[in-house]
Amino acid sequence: MSSFMPAANQNTNPNKSFEVAEPPNDSISSLSFSPKANHLVATSWDNQVRCWEIQHSGQNLASTPKGMISHDHPALCSTWKDDGATVFSGGCDKQAKMWSLATNQTMTVAVHDAPIKDMAWIPELNLLVTGSLDKTVKYWDTRQQSPAHTQQLPERCYALSVKQSLMVVGTADRNIIIFHLQQPQNELKRIVSPLKFQTRCVAAFPDQQGFLVGSIEGRVGVHHLDEQLLSKNFTFKCHREGNEIYSVNSLNFHPVHHTFATAGSDGSFNFWDKDSKQRLKAMQRCSQPIPCSTFNHDGSIYAYAVCYDWSKGAENHNPAAAKNHIFLHLPQEAEVKAKPRVSTGRK
Repeated sequence: MSSFMPAANQNTNPNKSFEVAEPPNDSISSLSFSPKANHLVATSWDNQVRCWEIQHSGQNLASTPKGMISHDHPALCSTWKDDGATVFSGGCDKQAKMWSLATNQTMTVAVHDAPIKDMAWIPELNLLVTGSLDKTVKYWDTRQQSPAHTQQLPERCYALSVKQSLMVVGTADRNIIIFHLQQPQNELKRIVSPLKFQTRCVAAFPDQQGFLVGSIEGRVGVHHLDEQLLSKNFTFKCHREGNEIYSVNSLNFHPVHHTFATAGSDGSFNFWDKDSKQRLKAMQRCSQPIPCSTFNHDGSIYAYAVCYDWSKGAENHNPAAAKNHIFLHLPQEAEVKAKPRVSTGRK
């Protein structure tokens, strides 16, 4: 859809973000922060899962590598248990691993027939949910070898998002499947994505009333589940530059203000308020795509990766020359706090 970046803009870090030490050796596929502390995990195409401790004092940040585990093939996704001390990761080896940071022990806790594309921990059920290209989601009690439940999907799972009892799953062929996790074996609703192109990411609303969906065609859909709120649904364009159109790779709700961030293959991230339908802040474009991003537990740090995102295939990737970065941005309140839309109409 696009050539990547004009030669004039080759700045990897135009927003002057803090850079995390000792980044992965290949493209970064997921980022996730501990729900309890500023511990950041990254999965990578170099098969590794890495963890850093982030020290945050005022406007100052520092990062200390805390450990690393390996998969047999590229690692694609990660999530944390609600204890803040256990990391789950999954990937192309079709396995999910559980990593205890306290003991540095790992064990395989989930197996699929194809790569695991996304995952989430469900505190209310004490279960791990994994979504795979084998067209299933599986729920796992990590003390058992077999899944607690296997749910067939209409197509390959590309993304999933859990917020308390709501789970949203995006698959190939633009299916969006909604589950109420008190009855995970039953689909609550299945819809076709409001976006006309392939789903790239989803994010359940913090209030569980709906979800966001992002596509490869530089567009986000805001969708409510209640039939009476369907008039509030809308889509909007983003991550575009003139006629160039880029994928929306990541959607993250702010944990306090419930505004959200988008990050895309154009190398930019933006903050938005869905309720007033406005962009709160547009950041400068980096010279490489942003494939993944996440907020920490209190929203004071926004982490994003800058690296090749495979949107142009392996033939356009040179591992020897490619640089992989993880940056930390400290959001200002004006960037992420909701504000009413200013009317420009005359009285």
